[in-house]
Amino acid sequence: MTTKTKLGTSDLYVNPIGLGTNAVGGHNLYPNLDEEAGKELVRTALQHGMNFLDTAFIYGPERSEELVGEVLREVGNRSDVVLATKGAHKFVGQDVVFDNSPAFLKQAVEGSLKRLQTDYIDLFYIHFPDESTPKDEAVGALKELKDQGKIRAIGVSNFSMDQLKEGNKDGYVDVYQGEYNLLQRDAEKELLPYTTEHNISFVPYFPLASGLLAGKYTKDMQFNDLRAKMPHFQGSTFAENLDKVERVRKIANDKNVEVAHVVLAWYLTRDSIDAVIPGAKRAAQVLDNLKTLEVQLTADEIREIDRIFS
Repeated sequence: MTTKTKLGTSDLYVNPIGLGTNAVGGHNLYPNLDEEAGKELVRTALQHGMNFLDTAFIYGPERSEELVGEVLREVGNRSDVVLATKGAHKFVGQDVVFDNSPAFLKQAVEGSLKRLQTDYIDLFYIHFPDESTPKDEAVGALKELKDQGKIRAIGVSNFSMDQLKEGNKDGYVDVYQGEYNLLQRDAEKELLPYTTEHNISFVPYFPLASGLLAGKYTKDMQFNDLRAKMPHFQGSTFAENLDKVERVRKIANDKNVEVAHVVLAWYLTRDSIDAVIPGAKRAAQVLDNLKTLEVQLTADEIREIDRIFS
């Protein structure tokens, strides 16, 4: 039985290993996605005690929420699931802009409720900051929705340190989601200390750096998707990153697990990181991610991994 962990000061308790669902109907992010395989990912997660699902309006757009909603309806255990989604993207003609205005966020939540076929969302994030809305007003709109029972917890994503402070002026922010992994550790400077101090859960995205930290890549691999433009995947940097991953593999081999399990387990040793949401494209990967919970890292191993990627 997995011990559930609490998100921030909310009343949400999650399996520390969640599921990021951008490959469930995220046709605008990945070419040639199979929707039935996507639904199977979600089913598999729920059947095996993963109760924390993370989706967003922009995955698809809209389609990920719809598919997750279909599975929830079919499985029928809505109250066992902690469902997170995000909004802020607004289509203006052919352009996409960010909108954090209270009116737009309220409309975004209504749209998500419909697509997810539910009458409440456990955790709603402002997906990206806009330029103009004061962040405490944006968060204040979510607080109204929380008071109405439409959402249970308030999240912000991709906010700068200043935006997070402004948004959390009244202490309403429960969860912060931002980029953090062993190759991208900027959050350690200010964001992680702040979230720790204010009892906000930090949920890292790209925890496996688009697969690089999963230990499955070789130096001669070529990429033609999101990864092709990412700095971690370029030339000598890519080669150096793979060498670091090989050093973690020694620890993984000693424990008879994969590199990814060790990396994910390391994040869960960080203050304020209470859960991780690795994505998956196949149901087998979902089950594989759960093996992270079996990994016990010693204090020496935690320090060693920190050093390898310092």
